[in-house]
Amino acid sequence: MFFYLLSLIVLLMDQGSKWWVRTHMSVGEHWKVFDPYLHFEYYQNSGAAFSSFQGYGKWFAYLAIVVVGVIMYYRKKGAIRGFVLDAAAAFLAGGALGNAIDRIVFGKVTDFIVWGSGSGIMNVADLAINAGVLLLIVGTLLRSWNERRSYSFK
Repeated sequence: MFFYLLSLIVLLMDQGSKWWVRTHMSVGEHWKVFDPYLHFEYYQNSGAAFSSFQGYGKWFAYLAIVVVGVIMYYRKKGAIRGFVLDAAAAFLAGGALGNAIDRIVFGKVTDFIVWGSGSGIMNVADLAINAGVLLLIVGTLLRSWNERRSYSFK
């Protein structure tokens, strides 16, 4: 239940924030939020990270759906268990679905979050995917450490 709730929260936060940006900002408009650390700048990305593969966004929508399917398969299989890995999977699934919805409905992903000097631009789904990857690494390391520790006591 936790996985589904967290995935839904990520998806709703992502879609809600993108809706807000699309209705309150013009493409290219720049707002200082916590200058110089955080800015909002409305950008539409038809590609992937760092604006690579422009125009191929629909393929990334299909890939996101496959990724969510793989996550669901491994959850059902029992390979994803425990709070940290479940949270990682939820962040990854919610983020992937958030960007997939943009690609399917609009043909582009709405990006608006710029950190610091502006070396990249992202959205809530991208933040969730990054958090999911980080939690996946931490969860995998913790599981490995716990398995090794349990073997050492035998």
